[in-house]
Amino acid sequence: MDYFSLARQFVVHSFEKSGDVQPLRHFDRTVYWVEQLMPNADEAMRVAAFAHDIERAFRDRSKEPVGRSAKGFRDDFYIVQHPAKGAEIIGRFLTERKAPESLIARVKMLIEKHEVGGNMDQNILKDADSVSFLENQIQHFLTDKLKRDGAEKIAERFEWMYSRITSQKAKEFARPFYEDAMKRLKP
Repeated sequence: MDYFSLARQFVVHSFEKSGDVQPLRHFDRTVYWVEQLMPNADEAMRVAAFAHDIERAFRDRSKEPVGRSAKGFRDDFYIVQHPAKGAEIIGRFLTERKAPESLIARVKMLIEKHEVGGNMDQNILKDADSVSFLENQIQHFLTDKLKRDGAEKIAERFEWMYSRITSQKAKEFARPFYEDAMKRLKP
């Protein structure tokens, strides 16, 4: 069975249903960057790359506490709860499709640490996520989030996404995107 295709359809459908299709290119490109960093990426790595932010499609924004973003993307929700909930969602989906337990466990392990990394494979996913973010999400942040969050917070986000990259190869891929983003952020 092709679990990557099934997971991809699930993620796409979930984001379409949520009304937010903006991140879909980011997910495709995260898979692409994983494959650049790990040419022999297995199915679990590819599933995790496409589904790493699945939690966002199921998030009830009306229940987010006021001021939760005081620490922004470095708070407990973003670093721990977002990846854990995403791993739970995609794990349940794969379990319902009778995926092998080893595939499910590996996908969950990868997604649970996609924000901070850990082992070599988790670091590859984190790095690919960062490169894809810098490649694809900059315009969204500059047009949709800049007025709300301010240039200082956006610059901090761009810096964090670049500085969390572990591998030199991924840094080289990301550097032009990062430098362009920082230039575009300045008035």
